[in-house]
Amino acid sequence: MDVHDGGAGSPKGPNTSREAEAAAETPPARDAVPRPRTELSSPEPAVSRAEPADLGPSPLVEHAGSEISPRVEPAGPELSPRAEPADSDAVRRAERADLVGDPGSDPAGDSVGGPESDSVGDPVADPVAGLVSEPRRTEARTGVAALSPRYQVGAALALAVVAVTVCVHVGMVFLHIAPSNTVTKAHGKAIDDWIYPEFEQNWKLFAPNPLQQNIAVQVRAQVRTADGGSRTTGWYDLSAQDGRAIDGNLVPSHTQQNELRRAWDFFTATHDNGNRPVGLRGALSETYLRRIVVLRLDRGGAAGDGGVVERIQVRSQTTNVTPPKWSTEKVSTSPVYRELSWWSVPDGETEGGTR
Repeated sequence: MDVHDGGAGSPKGPNTSREAEAAAETPPARDAVPRPRTELSSPEPAVSRAEPADLGPSPLVEHAGSEISPRVEPAGPELSPRAEPADSDAVRRAERADLVGDPGSDPAGDSVGGPESDSVGDPVADPVAGLVSEPRRTEARTGVAALSPRYQVGAALALAVVAVTVCVHVGMVFLHIAPSNTVTKAHGKAIDDWIYPEFEQNWKLFAPNPLQQNIAVQVRAQVRTADGGSRTTGWYDLSAQDGRAIDGNLVPSHTQQNELRRAWDFFTATHDNGNRPVGLRGALSETYLRRIVVLRLDRGGAAGDGGVVERIQVRSQTTNVTPPKWSTEKVSTSPVYRELSWWSVPDGETEGGTR
């Protein structure tokens, strides 16, 4: 019997061509238990290269009752090592695709910016580059520091002058209200020239004897009319006129506030209760008060058209301040008048009171 004739005890050789075709249709033994495979959204070239490795018959599978044909080239041990890495590489690619994203996308395309990438084009924060490229901000100078050096010097000099002036003023006021001492005796005239009349100080608003009276200065005039007659005007309340000018005025003038009041205080301080002058300053205070009053009458048009003021009479009206409701003090609210004698008005004073 030929060695290729099949017998019960004949040695088995290579499969015949018919048996080789049957063996090709039989799946390989290592795929008998299918391994779990990852679903791929799109085929990958590596998977397609690994598929031909599973098409050929496995050299490890033996089919009972079949003869081995010598014409079929047995799969040597070289096929399995070549097919296994391809299959393992495909599985690793699939696993990476599950962790990273779509395995079918081109890595090179993702780096450039494909349609499926949401983070393409986002700037990458580079701390070193940020520190170098960002411009350094400097705080804007304010106040005197923002000026040029020349103007800074001018501002410093102006501040120095103001500081010196304030110190001198505070010192003069202190020496004026302080008791008599060596400095005030030696420089009394300079201190008075600095203080009067704008910065005068007195204690009439403070205890123990605060001012509790309202004093109004009033005047009337005897006028020679244009037809040669004579008439006497009524009383003009000059203090009330100053009060109306001060009310509602944010910056009232010094003359409205102090001129008439200081003139009357000057007169009463240099005259006795009988209106007789005391010393040389008495006559000066009388002249000062008369000129102020005549000037006010002339501005008010008291003489009328063609009239001339010949004589004036000044009086004061003193009224006590009403005490508060919680006070038990009883004071008289009736006005008290102090009338001066008639004063003749020189011709020069009727023309503005400056001669």
